[in-house]
Amino acid sequence: MSTDAALADPQLADAQLADPQLAGSAGRLPEIETLRGVGGARRRRPVPRWLRRASGPALLLALWQLGCSTGVIGPHTLTSPSTVVTTAWDMIKDGSLVDGLLVSLRRVSYGLLFGGIAGLVLAIVSGLLRVGEDLIDAPMQMLRTLPFLGLIPLLIIWFGIGETSKVVLVSLGVAFPIYLNTYAAIRDVDGRLVEAAGTLGLRRLELVWHVILPGALPGMLVGLRYSLGVAWLALVIAEQVNADKGLGYLMMNAREFLQTDVITVCLIVYSLLGLTTDLLVRMLEKGALSWRRGFSGQ
Repeated sequence: MSTDAALADPQLADAQLADPQLAGSAGRLPEIETLRGVGGARRRRPVPRWLRRASGPALLLALWQLGCSTGVIGPHTLTSPSTVVTTAWDMIKDGSLVDGLLVSLRRVSYGLLFGGIAGLVLAIVSGLLRVGEDLIDAPMQMLRTLPFLGLIPLLIIWFGIGETSKVVLVSLGVAFPIYLNTYAAIRDVDGRLVEAAGTLGLRRLELVWHVILPGALPGMLVGLRYSLGVAWLALVIAEQVNADKGLGYLMMNAREFLQTDVITVCLIVYSLLGLTTDLLVRMLEKGALSWRRGFSGQ
């Protein structure tokens, strides 16, 4: 039965509309269903985000191994990933990597604690009070431009070559990013929120606790993330000067014997520690800022 016959007979057309099977015999609906099937077949499942994030490091690792296998990258320039894995396992078995890791974690933890508290307190005082800004902000802006390497001789003279000088150096590296981001976040709080809180009769402490600090929390967490990266950088510098323990000491000792595999292992551990701490802060940020609906990409 053809389509032309259906058009010539109105009753037949009505019957085709009422019965899909009959309409299919006329050659119309099967074509539509076929197109739908093709469109559905073309739909692809989205690639998991963790797989996309892992593809970049995996590609870099493959290029690294390829360069070492083909001789483009010499063993004295950069050792191969397979050798790095073997060296890391040997260092774990003899305990040198674990001991150095624990010492470095202790130093960066103390530095993050002391530097974080100092930077946070100074930023709150400077951000909330104009008198505090006049007294604190200018010295902080001057001190933050000093390089880490320029401070090491003074820190050794003041605190010796022990743990104190290393912790102080890490603390200084942590304090300035937290201060800058927290101070800017406090000053960027919407003034209309402060005015609304005033009309509601909130006291000074209530205003700070319920309005200013929650409004500044995103910037404070950004400062924490940035300070963690600076903390590991400061630790690398501190542990390479008159240190007898830690990952930096292992790197300096390996440099004397041209052990690029040990140096590479320590650098990878540093990078993994930085990535882990950043992920922890991101998790904290996700929980603390669950009320905040910002753009998260497409």
